[in-house]
Amino acid sequence: KFNFDSKKAKELLEAGFGVVNTHIQDGIVRGTGTLVALNTEGGNDMRILEQNSGQYFSFSKSVTSRQSYPGSIMGSMALLRQLYLDAEWYAKGNSTTKDLSIEALNKNKNLVQIFEAGSRVNGLRADKVGDQFGIQYIILGGGDEYERINEVKATNAAFIIPIDFQDAYDVENVYLSQSLALSDMRAWNQEPSNPKVLADNEIRFAFTTHELKSPKEFKAKLMKAIEYGLSKEKALEALTTTPATLIGKSAEIGNLNKGAYANFLITSGDIFDKKTTVYENWVQGTQTVLNDMNTKDIRGDYEFNLAGELYKMTLKGELSKLSSEITSDDKKRGSKVSYDNDWLSIAMTTKDSTKQEFVRLVANVSQGNNLNGKALFPNGNEMTFYAKKLAAEASDKTKDDTEKDDKESKIKDVIPVTYPNMAYGFKELPKQETLLFKNATVWTNESEGILEQTDVLVKNGKIAKIGKNLSDASAKVIDATGKHLTSGVIDEHSHIAAASINEGGQNSSAEVSIEDVIDDEDIDIYRNLAGGVTTIQILHGSANPIGGRSAIIKLKWGEDAEDLIFKDSPKFIKFALGENVKQSNWSSYERFPQSRMGVEQLYIDYFSRAKAYDALKKSGKPYRKDIEMEVISEILNKERFISCHSYVQSEINMLMKVADQFNFNINTFTHILEGYKVADKMVEHGVGGSTFSDWWAYKYEVNDAIPYNAAIMHNAGVVVAINSDDGEMSRRLNQEAAKSVKYGGISEEEAWKFVTLNPAKLLHIDDKVGSIKVGKDADLVLWSDHPLSIYAKAEKTIIEGVTYFDIKRDEMMRTQIKKEKAELINEMLTAKNKGLKTQPIKKKEKDQMHCDYIDHELH
Repeated sequence: KFNFDSKKAKELLEAGFGVVNTHIQDGIVRGTGTLVALNTEGGNDMRILEQNSGQYFSFSKSVTSRQSYPGSIMGSMALLRQLYLDAEWYAKGNSTTKDLSIEALNKNKNLVQIFEAGSRVNGLRADKVGDQFGIQYIILGGGDEYERINEVKATNAAFIIPIDFQDAYDVENVYLSQSLALSDMRAWNQEPSNPKVLADNEIRFAFTTHELKSPKEFKAKLMKAIEYGLSKEKALEALTTTPATLIGKSAEIGNLNKGAYANFLITSGDIFDKKTTVYENWVQGTQTVLNDMNTKDIRGDYEFNLAGELYKMTLKGELSKLSSEITSDDKKRGSKVSYDNDWLSIAMTTKDSTKQEFVRLVANVSQGNNLNGKALFPNGNEMTFYAKKLAAEASDKTKDDTEKDDKESKIKDVIPVTYPNMAYGFKELPKQETLLFKNATVWTNESEGILEQTDVLVKNGKIAKIGKNLSDASAKVIDATGKHLTSGVIDEHSHIAAASINEGGQNSSAEVSIEDVIDDEDIDIYRNLAGGVTTIQILHGSANPIGGRSAIIKLKWGEDAEDLIFKDSPKFIKFALGENVKQSNWSSYERFPQSRMGVEQLYIDYFSRAKAYDALKKSGKPYRKDIEMEVISEILNKERFISCHSYVQSEINMLMKVADQFNFNINTFTHILEGYKVADKMVEHGVGGSTFSDWWAYKYEVNDAIPYNAAIMHNAGVVVAINSDDGEMSRRLNQEAAKSVKYGGISEEEAWKFVTLNPAKLLHIDDKVGSIKVGKDADLVLWSDHPLSIYAKAEKTIIEGVTYFDIKRDEMMRTQIKKEKAELINEMLTAKNKGLKTQPIKKKEKDQMHCDYIDHELH
């Protein structure tokens, strides 16, 4: 039931609003909202313009929910997808049970669908879900749409835009200011330009007071957007005709046409002029007086003498809330002003700031432009007070010139967006080039082995030629004399570049996908490029026995999330065994399984269910589509590969036996620190091993781990890779591979394959990457030294002929970043000196994600 809050309505009326679209902001599927006129005199029967104005969604579960699922953004996305599938199934009359929630969802499907995303990335994710089911959401954004405006425009969505532009940081503390991220500093500079960027790109948007501390802040924030280039016409549209159109009420509100509600403002001038006073706000023909129309406008600059001392005074702000600035001898005096019924009262501090004493000025302003009245001193003396108003022409000219200069400088000073919009981002994305490496030591990972003083030609993103004395007139020649050229490093087990890692709300999360939550702004992408890494598999964590689907990506720094995904990559899913999935070290003991025996039974149960589901699906009979069962069925049909977190040999044996029982193979055991115990059985089953180079004894179930594990498995015939499971270690996988030379005597060439060709084989992408061969993708690294050496640096990291990392360019970027941060700090210091609000610096620690990382995005 809707309850009209007159206090909040008054705040909105004072801010100039006449109609509000409201809903209960709680939960993932929130039900419908209500369109309400802010008529303070009529009843709800008159105020409510539309009982069901739209259907609302978000990725955040209810604050009252005690359910563990979903616990991540990708879990929320999967839940929404399954809900829509269930709604389709239900609408066809297939369900034998009654579901009021689904009935409501179906009933409201023709209403406006509004999604509270809260950020650009979540807006794109919401649109991705909507597109799958033919739903076009109106998206409540985050004010950062300008960072990827082309991708935002491609959604074809209309946006509701908050304008809670952040304050400058207080950067006076030199040491604290060094901890500020460039991206946060840029946001202060760039956010006010967001409405202009949206308008320039012809993206429909409406403004909202959402995220503002009070509606009182709205006008100042809106004026800032206009100062940053948004036209007044577009600002007016975003407050009137656009929101009215979006909610299907353009005939009734948002205009002054005949037949529309009598909703309008009466002002002293241009609504977007700082000096304009809003006198009255009319809603449905009901008048609300905000400022007396007959109140004299006394704002301006004044001069007056008092006891032989010259004072300068400025009265500014809204007439109902005037403020004053008074100076004497260029020193500011504290002052407080009140103005009512033509009487002006000012309390001004005395020269002696150590005393709490005030001079009180009182004047009647009904006659003329100057101020005449009395001054009352702390000692009780009185004298005549006369303040002369400065000539409007001179005062206005000075102010207009200042405002014009301020506006021009602000627009000019908006820092250009980079891709990604943070430190080390590109102003322009690097382009694919024709490259010719000359005289390199080439590690082919093919039968040719290591080739000395060899040339490699890269053309159209592919390796075109390998040989000596190659030439190409169109090629950029790179002198690789004394350097080593290898294929890019591949990390089979990574958790970088993802906004979510675990959906641990239930014992199977096969319905979720890491591809939904790729984070293209993770600085670890760039850092990994600096370590020669070109391809990674982002695995779901190990919170449950059956985890989510993985994402294989190329580290194309600067590209958006969708363009990072490895084209036509095979399907993978993460499974897990051991302490994590049976919750040995968790505070909760409610979820099944709680033992290693239970883990086995869980797998048998899910595969049995999937087998029955797949049989029903193939029979042609009606069936309820279940995303989780669809994915697990793909495993049974050998269409999806398993990469399984594993440590203890007994469990490794167990899962291979379960797979044999259901006639499929485990693809990869990752970690596999007791693989040396069962290497022969792994070979027999046909499973690969992706392991750590020398981790052992860091928890109980790895007490039997040894650094010779990789060598023993390799010598037994297992396809072995060395992985990171860590955003830092992944930058040095070349050195991790070298440890297999020390621990087990593996040859240098074979050790190098542990981080290049072998992980490519395990990921079934070795036809494209993993070696230097004509026709393969030109994913290459130019090393300054032997690639297994601790002294080797990746000088260039190239993906499909595009140089995404260059060590010389990196040095220039560092200088540019230092300069840009210094400029922004100076701007913030200037803002503080002008008396503008600042915010304290809060040092942010980047989460390092591993298998057991639990998301904190959802409550």
